[in-house]
Amino acid sequence: MPQGKLQVVLVSAKGLENTDFLYQERNMDPYVLLTCRTQEQKSSVASGKGSEPEWNEDFIFNIFEGASELALKIMDSDTGSQDDFVGEVAIPLEPVFIERNIPLTAYTVVKDGEYRGEIKLGLTFTPEERESRDFEVEESFGGWKQSSYTD
Repeated sequence: MPQGKLQVVLVSAKGLENTDFLYQERNMDPYVLLTCRTQEQKSSVASGKGSEPEWNEDFIFNIFEGASELALKIMDSDTGSQDDFVGEVAIPLEPVFIERNIPLTAYTVVKDGEYRGEIKLGLTFTPEERESRDFEVEESFGGWKQSSYTD
């Protein structure tokens, strides 16, 4: 399993469903929760941008054993009440581990199994350089030179 850094470039979304039923004339204020295993990051709120928000933000995740997907949850920020769930996307990470770079791509946003718009982002994976182990490293942790064994 690869280890390293995953850069997510969150660009924009389009066609999002307006969750403000009572205030259809009021634009949504969407933001995105990005989750990779236990790491969660939050985009800024695209105030008044409605169903066509733009963020143009970068996020960095540390990739360790077991990271297989990036989950995006789009929310509508509401003042005075709980934020509304707009939709979500699950992006498998294996293609970016192999290719190292996935250019800007539109992913389908779903809610209750139905299409709710698209979100556009790019992914770049930078693998961690693994250090080669040599005898000096081994000896510094108590190699044969430091042994107190005698015949």
